Amino acid sequence: MKPDHVRVRFAPSPTGPLHIGGVRTALYNFLFARKHEGTMILRIEDTDQNRFVPGAEQYICESLDWCGLEFDESPELGGPYAPYRQSERSAIYREFIGRLIEAGHAYYAFDTEAELEEMRRLAKVEGNRVFQYDQQTRKLLKNSIVLPSHEVKELLTSCASYVVRIKIPENQQVVVHDLIRGEVVVNTANLDDKVLFKSDGLPTYHLANVVDDYLMKITHVIRGEEWLPSAPLHVLLYRFFGWEDIMPQFAHLPLILKPDGNGKLSKRDGDRLGFPVFPIEWKDPNTGETYSGYRETGYLPEAVVNILAHLGWNPGTEKELFSLEELIEEFSIERVGKHGSKFDPEKAKWFNHQYMQRKSDEELGLMLKPYLESHFVFPTKDYIGKVIHLVKDRVVLSSDLWEASWFFFMCPQQYDDEVYKKIWQSGTSGYISDFLHEVEKLEDFNKDTLHTLVQEFTATTGIKMGQLMSPLRLLMVGTNQGPGMMDLADVLGKNEFVSRINVGLEIINRTR
Repeated sequence: MKPDHVRVRFAPSPTGPLHIGGVRTALYNFLFARKHEGTMILRIEDTDQNRFVPGAEQYICESLDWCGLEFDESPELGGPYAPYRQSERSAIYREFIGRLIEAGHAYYAFDTEAELEEMRRLAKVEGNRVFQYDQQTRKLLKNSIVLPSHEVKELLTSCASYVVRIKIPENQQVVVHDLIRGEVVVNTANLDDKVLFKSDGLPTYHLANVVDDYLMKITHVIRGEEWLPSAPLHVLLYRFFGWEDIMPQFAHLPLILKPDGNGKLSKRDGDRLGFPVFPIEWKDPNTGETYSGYRETGYLPEAVVNILAHLGWNPGTEKELFSLEELIEEFSIERVGKHGSKFDPEKAKWFNHQYMQRKSDEELGLMLKPYLESHFVFPTKDYIGKVIHLVKDRVVLSSDLWEASWFFFMCPQQYDDEVYKKIWQSGTSGYISDFLHEVEKLEDFNKDTLHTLVQEFTATTGIKMGQLMSPLRLLMVGTNQGPGMMDLADVLGKNEFVSRINVGLEIINRTR
């Protein structure tokens, strides 16, 4: 009987930074669990000590926390099936590997790496298929199937190095029922005798994840497509242990592809095309190299969640922007496709822009605050709000906030030479000075009175609007960027407006 209560797990290995494909896997597990009012588990699969990277587990937890993905059971939270780090469960795996050996479903293999390498070399020389340890070759190798029992005992008592391999049965059909791909059938002739228990006394992924999924009562295994070739082996393990009736349902998620669709998205693609492939920044403890993350680049977590949700899942409507609660309500495994989804960096920016626009001016002001403090600028909350209101439409990433608004808080220190050459004429300084003289007469300075003054001044002098406004903008911000001049001047106020024009004219007249 299948249990009614849904239990899923996200089970990363702490071998480096968490790729966004891993975050998507965690997200789909989370959405599925919450949709069915089930339990979400974080399990750290750290049995490969050779690939263990210090700090990786903490990085994984911080990344998922930033994305708003909460767990019900984990190494930190604990739970009824603790411990949740596989390195702390070694005694459990030894018990279960013993059961398989005793039942004849697994065997000791004493072959050295040099001996196996020689077998690979011979297979290559003879032009056969790539060597694998399987139903045929096991008969020619050094294992407990071939060796006399007394010799096996001697090797074990002498502490000889060995691994334990699964004994794949001959000529059987193994059926994997996949919620996304339907029925996948594989003949055991195409499977090799994978290592289940390593010479270091720790299990491989294949044994550990099956045992833990059983003991932790996992009902659905939602994982990446790269594990589909291993699924028949896992089905066999459930059969060998006598757990077929309570075997979890499988769902193998499609790949996230490069923007051109040719192959799986990798770190190198992000480096080459200029976008992150990790949720948060990662500093490699071995090389010291730093890799950018979506958080530090200026993406909002809710945007990243939406980007990843749509990479494989289709809501069946035109709606693209979802809150996490809405995703939980709408998500279903049935709407996850079989084929890989291309990652579109521009679409990712679009998502973030949409969520930036949904933020209040106050929320965006808090995002801007660290940039202000780093430049030792401390304006009032009201002033920041006015600035944000003017620039928010131009902002795609939170890191764009300072670039889009710095000139509201700091006087320009230099003036764009290309813009100057394009707009500045021999008489420009003179009529800017004349206009400034009229501005100083204004008792009530705001964008409406300034607009009226500009119209009157251009009508009286015959100067075109652009001949006046473009130089004023250059003097205000040092280039030709920014919101409307009247809005800019209104926020800066009369004193700052006049001061910047005077300073700018002095610098330009002195240096140009």
